Amino acid sequence: MEFTDFKTSLTLEVPPSALDHALSALWWDAKGDWNKAHQCAQADEGADGAWVHAYLHRREGDLGNAGYWYRRARKNVAEGQLSDEWEAIARALLART
Repeated sequence: MEFTDFKTSLTLEVPPSALDHALSALWWDAKGDWNKAHQCAQADEGADGAWVHAYLHRREGDLGNAGYWYRRARKNVAEGQLSDEWEAIARALLART
């Protein structure tokens, strides 16, 4: 799936079935449902899930917890705009699918 298709899918009521847990988490986050996003991120026990999990806790303002998840994902702690981080993660994950 291309990034533009992913963004367009945000008009739907549920995420496309082809999305993995990490991408579904980003999808739900973009729809404003942090709890569903968090559940999806937790369902992915790998590095991708940890990266999204870190982003979600950063969004939440829980920087200590976010730092733990960034370390688990082996990523540097993000410091820029949340929207830029969301897009960077989405693009990176989509590039692998």
